[in-house]
Amino acid sequence: MLSKSTGYAIRALVFIQLQNWNDMRPGVIEIAREIEAPTAFTAKILHTLTSRKLLWSMKGRGGGFLFPDNESNLTLYDVILVIEGGSIFTACGFGLKNCSDTNPCPLHVDYLKIRDGLYNLVQKETIHSLAEKVQSGKAVLNRILN
Repeated sequence: MLSKSTGYAIRALVFIQLQNWNDMRPGVIEIAREIEAPTAFTAKILHTLTSRKLLWSMKGRGGGFLFPDNESNLTLYDVILVIEGGSIFTACGFGLKNCSDTNPCPLHVDYLKIRDGLYNLVQKETIHSLAEKVQSGKAVLNRILN
């Protein structure tokens, strides 16, 4: 449902939060490696996040990416709006332009439940809450290799 860019952005932000809690500021190459994304693509995403003030970056020795006060209170909704806009929360599940309650597509009623559920989830979950799940071992940030 979310774009690849949004998935990478969320994963990058969670990794940055984890590193910030350890007083570290990861760079683009380290972030890309950890979230299993192409470096150039990761750099572009991070540039977008920093230009929209969701994230800070520092150049030079000891530089890297960080959150103000080492803490992110960003909701997933905030990240989604910056990376792909809000149409995911209003678009028709069938792809019709004029779908509405009075002019529904075949998926309209059922898709509204999914779309509203996603909206509620991303309003509730934060980068901080996801990072806590990873830190506590209740979730993973990347693929588990056997």
